[in-house]
Amino acid sequence: MTMTTMVRRRPVWHPLPVAAVGRLTAEAVTITFAVPPELRAVYAFRPGQHLTVRYAPDVRRSYSICSTPSELAEAGRIRIGVKEVPGGAFSSHGVRALLAGATLEVLPPLGTFTTALDPGRTRRYGAIVAGSGVTPVLSLIATALATEPASTFTLIYGNRAAASVMFADELGDLKDRYPSRLQILHVLSREPGLSPALSGRLDRPRLELLLGNLVPQDIDEWFLCGPAGLVETAREAVQAREAVQAPLVHAELFYAGAEPTAPIVPVGAAGDVALTFRLDGRESSTTMSHDTRVLDAALAVRAELPYACKGGVCATCRARLTSGRVEMARNYALEPDDVAAGYILTCQSVPLTDALTVDYDG
Repeated sequence: MTMTTMVRRRPVWHPLPVAAVGRLTAEAVTITFAVPPELRAVYAFRPGQHLTVRYAPDVRRSYSICSTPSELAEAGRIRIGVKEVPGGAFSSHGVRALLAGATLEVLPPLGTFTTALDPGRTRRYGAIVAGSGVTPVLSLIATALATEPASTFTLIYGNRAAASVMFADELGDLKDRYPSRLQILHVLSREPGLSPALSGRLDRPRLELLLGNLVPQDIDEWFLCGPAGLVETAREAVQAREAVQAPLVHAELFYAGAEPTAPIVPVGAAGDVALTFRLDGRESSTTMSHDTRVLDAALAVRAELPYACKGGVCATCRARLTSGRVEMARNYALEPDDVAAGYILTCQSVPLTDALTVDYDG
């Protein structure tokens, strides 16, 4: 009997037509892709996941999916939210110039900012987001409330002003559809909100005020999305609040901040490092220095390696470390269980040993 080894194939780029570009705010749009029937299984996703778009050979950006899995299954549509970043390599084009009828290369969905929804489950969900951080949470809210009839969702959503609120109409529609199961607290930092508690920045004192007075006490599962400062502050606030049973907390960043100013180099490291990596069932080898990231060294040998943000946020470059040791400069994408299982972000990893073996198929 011949034994075969199952290989986890890397995500493959597919050209998808842009079906629509919808205006959200002056600086944000939705981009809807039409997914042909033969690719719908490939692009099936869980709410909270993201797509990676390739605009040019070296321009890859990840954007959260704001639509629901049912929209893909029923209509072959999948939507992302894009907010313009000053000087953005893709976002400026997407917000200002992209039109329906264009075609973009897109990777299948990725990401762990999600949960295993079940019609028989009853949970209280909560989310704290800012700006475009609402994008994956919109999909989570709509899908959770439709899938789990007994569950509820509370959203704390920070913005500068009412005009900058992304998905305001869709959130309003969801509130109308689920008036007793969805709570939305809009917090505006640069104009008066509905009350003093809802006016100002989402800092620790304001979060403690909202969590202590306006939000149900028994939230089972939290979703935090925004810049690093907000996510860390929100994590501390929700974990400190639950004295009896700690809630499950998911976190995702849409901006991780500047790269570390210097690479991590182990004390006493010298000489070359032997790097062996496996992709699509084929092994390749190269040498690298101790101050080089694993992904950069591997890309010099095989340009088809998967990656997107190179900032430790999207997990597109995730691989399993099967021998050797590394240190990651940052990790905003892998869950503790992933790290315990040996997974690393190769874009953030530098070697601590003189030999490494990395498996992108694992």
